[in-house]
Amino acid sequence: MEKPKIGITVGDLNGVGLETIIKVFSDTRMLDLCTPVIFGSNKVLNFYRKTLPDYQINFTAVKSLDQLNPKQVNIFSCWEEDVQISPGELTETAGKYAVRSLQVATLSLKEGGIDAMVTAPIHKKNTQSPDFQFTGHTPYLKSEFNAKDVVMMLYAGDFRVALITEHLPINEVSKHITRDLIISRVMMIKESMKKDFGIDTPKIALLGLNPHAGDNGLIGKEEETVIKPAMDQLPQKGYHVFGPYSADGFFAHNMQSKFDVVVAMYHDQGLIPFKSLAATDGVNYTIGLPVVRTSPDHGTAFDIAGKGLANPDSLREAVYEAINILKNRADYAERNANPLKRNQLTKER
Repeated sequence: MEKPKIGITVGDLNGVGLETIIKVFSDTRMLDLCTPVIFGSNKVLNFYRKTLPDYQINFTAVKSLDQLNPKQVNIFSCWEEDVQISPGELTETAGKYAVRSLQVATLSLKEGGIDAMVTAPIHKKNTQSPDFQFTGHTPYLKSEFNAKDVVMMLYAGDFRVALITEHLPINEVSKHITRDLIISRVMMIKESMKKDFGIDTPKIALLGLNPHAGDNGLIGKEEETVIKPAMDQLPQKGYHVFGPYSADGFFAHNMQSKFDVVVAMYHDQGLIPFKSLAATDGVNYTIGLPVVRTSPDHGTAFDIAGKGLANPDSLREAVYEAINILKNRADYAERNANPLKRNQLTKER
C-alpha cells in the first residue's frame, strides 16, 4: 500500500488539539508512515508553535491537495484571515473555525484527496450554528456520508469498548435500547472486526443495563425482555456473543481481556472503565462509515490548553490506527476479491 494521506482537523482553536498535533508531527519519523495534511491555517499553527520551543515542526502551506509534499507536514489553508486565539477559553470564534476545518477535511475525504481523517477535539457548545446543528463529529459524519447507522468504539490495543447508545440523558437510555438496535449494532461491530481489525470470528461480550445485570429480573427487566432475546437470535447468524454481564464485576475481574470487543449499553457504563484502564493511549473509532475516521479519546482540555502540558499519545495512536485500518481494509478487499480476477492479477504480476 502506498503511503497514505492522513487529514487532521485542528479542533477547537483554544483547546489542546493544535498543541498535540505539533508534538506528534515534530517527530519526523511520522513522515515515513504517512503524508500528514493539517486542515487549518499556518498562522494558527505558528501561534502554538511559538509556545512550544522544545518541539520543532517544519511544514508546507498548500492551497491544493495536488501540491502535497510527501516529505513534510502539509498545512491545507482553510482560511487566510487572522483569527483571535485565547487558549483555555470557550469562544464563538474558536468553534466557528473548528467547524470550518472539519467541513473542508470532510469534503476532501469525500473527493478522495485524503485517505483517512483524524479529528482533534471540538466543543459541543460553541460549534452550534444554522450550518452545523450536530452534537459532535459522529452524527455530522453519519449525515455527510449518508450512513444508515454508526457505532462509537473506543479502544487501546486489544481492549475495545463499543456502545449501543451514546450521548443520551441517563433517564432516556432504557427506552432507546431495543432488541433490533442491539442486533443491528452487534452485526455492525462484527463486520468492522473483520474488515477493519482482521478478526474473522470475534468474541463479543454484552454488558447488562441494570446493576448486577438485573439479578434475574429483580433489578430491572431489560436483560430478560430485551438483551437476552437479542442474544438468542445472534448465534443463529453465526455470532459468538456472551453475557449479559454485570458491568462492575466484569471489569473488576479483567474479563475484557477474554474478548475481542465489549459492548456497553450506555456511554458512561463503557467509557468510565475504559478511560480508567486504557491510560493515555485510547482511540475513538466510528464504525459504519464508508471512510476511516479516528480521533483521540479526550476532549478540548481547556484547563491545560496553551500551557504545553497536553499529552499527545492519544492523537498519535489515532494516526497510527487510521493507517492500520486502511491497511486492514485493503487486505480484506484483496482476500475477498473475485477469485477469477484475483488469479488474473496474480498472472499479470
